[in-house]
Amino acid sequence: MDYLKIIKERRSIRKYLEKSIPKETILKVLEAASWAPSAHNAQPWRFIIIEKTDLKRELAEEMANAWRRDLSKDGIPIEVQKALVEASIERFTKAPLLILACLTMEDMDKYPDKKRQEVEHLMAVQSLAAAIENLLLAAWSEGLGACWFCAPLFCQDVVKGLLKIPNNVEVQALITLGYPDEKPNPPPRKQLSEIIYFNYWGNKE
Repeated sequence: MDYLKIIKERRSIRKYLEKSIPKETILKVLEAASWAPSAHNAQPWRFIIIEKTDLKRELAEEMANAWRRDLSKDGIPIEVQKALVEASIERFTKAPLLILACLTMEDMDKYPDKKRQEVEHLMAVQSLAAAIENLLLAAWSEGLGACWFCAPLFCQDVVKGLLKIPNNVEVQALITLGYPDEKPNPPPRKQLSEIIYFNYWGNKE
């Protein structure tokens, strides 16, 4: 299939059929993720496949509780909090599969300079993001739908504790995966003329 067609037709899917995903398909999608470019070829990504229903629910509830606390601090009304949290739990629990994308700095370069080390960390984050994009596109090409959520970033300790993740590993994203049960409309996109400059910022020619 034309690669641009896959890129343009891919959608963020939040509703899935109650249909299991073959293990070989899951591994194929993750293999695609593993072929993303990475800084120093350090491949700082690690993935946890979550398929147990009770574990998906426990994770969803723990993250939702953390979110509820943040919503309370933000002054969000109780009834709104309740609706948001319930929708979040249902979204993650009903997805046939969850993939937790994690980051490790173990093979990245080490610097005594704090600023350079911060840049190195940013390079690792960019590398993981490239792997997630590969995952999303591979999933779509296999007839699967997926959605990239950053919820774990707001409650890393909760997620790490539940899934027994070492302290030196960061949780970065949670991807839902399954066969689509919806057909979202194409999202609006900016025209190239709005996002491209030549040689210097603001130069359109």
